[in-house]
Amino acid sequence: MRLPWIKFVAVLLIIWAVVGGVIYWAHSVKPTPESVMRYLEEHPVANASPEDRSKTVEKIAKDLNQLPYEERREVRMSRKLNKFFRGLPADEQTRFLDLTLPTGFKQMMDALNKMTPEKRKEFVNKALADVKKHEGDDVPEDKRNLDANGQKMIDQGFRSFYSDASAETKMDVAPLIEQLQKNLQGMR
Repeated sequence: MRLPWIKFVAVLLIIWAVVGGVIYWAHSVKPTPESVMRYLEEHPVANASPEDRSKTVEKIAKDLNQLPYEERREVRMSRKLNKFFRGLPADEQTRFLDLTLPTGFKQMMDALNKMTPEKRKEFVNKALADVKKHEGDDVPEDKRNLDANGQKMIDQGFRSFYSDASAETKMDVAPLIEQLQKNLQGMR
């Protein structure tokens, strides 16, 4: 009589071991800010062949798009992504932006939509103060006209804002958008 129970427990343990292994494997292949930054360091694009650069661009974009908003922001704030981006030729920079901007702006709009109104107002006030601080700055002549990638980022940002932000978020963020537009008009 004990034999069927022993077999049942043995089969159950095997199933749990397999499930545990799959869960462990899934967590180990999921990108993290650390793994993205490590990959950026291990795969410099400066002297890489076009094929290797293309593979690196695809991998970084894929991993970056899988990160939640806060973790993605952590990678962006590390400045390693800036070095990577500047090391790309213009066409690959455009490709990288095409792969990452829509997801990034969507995540940002989702984060703004999920904030409490108080937290969102605090965010807007802080950003507005920072933007106003640079309102009258003299922009060097060579930086007055936005390049195609700069314009792409602005266009995608506004498109995401108007399509993905809730009505309440749009109302709360409107002063910041107006100030950004005012500053951008000064650059053109």
